[in-house]
Amino acid sequence: LKGALSNGGVSRQMLLIPEVVELDGDAAAALLAASEELERLGLVVEAFGPQAIVVREVPALLGTCDVKGLLSDLAGTLLEAEEDGEGSRLLAERLDHVLSTMACHGSVRAGRRLSPEEMNALLRDMEKTPFSGQCNHGRPTYIELKLTDIEKLFQRR
Repeated sequence: LKGALSNGGVSRQMLLIPEVVELDGDAAAALLAASEELERLGLVVEAFGPQAIVVREVPALLGTCDVKGLLSDLAGTLLEAEEDGEGSRLLAERLDHVLSTMACHGSVRAGRRLSPEEMNALLRDMEKTPFSGQCNHGRPTYIELKLTDIEKLFQRR
């Protein structure tokens, strides 16, 4: 996401069925106030009643992410910034945090089955991505096992 943003913008994917997310009034207002900046990050949101947001487009890199969870987390970040007195400067100053939140919601989760092509593409992307050895929360994304470690796991040594 950072690379796409620095190269002219994040490509967006239009949702076939726009997703309506119910939020409390403050959260919805915070997201709408930041809608232009969110659009620059590939997330197109609009008002849908007094306490709801409709999501029409998401960053293409996120694929099928949890849109409701993403909006809820972003709204929390925006409201926290308003409480801290940062207000509308949030996305410029906390861009890394916002991008991390978006990337986390678009990540491959445990138990998700990947095709061999998807696995290969994921590994090639990781090779090109700086600091891909850990997630945004600091947890490792892979571990290295030596042959002796594998043999011990299968009680061969």
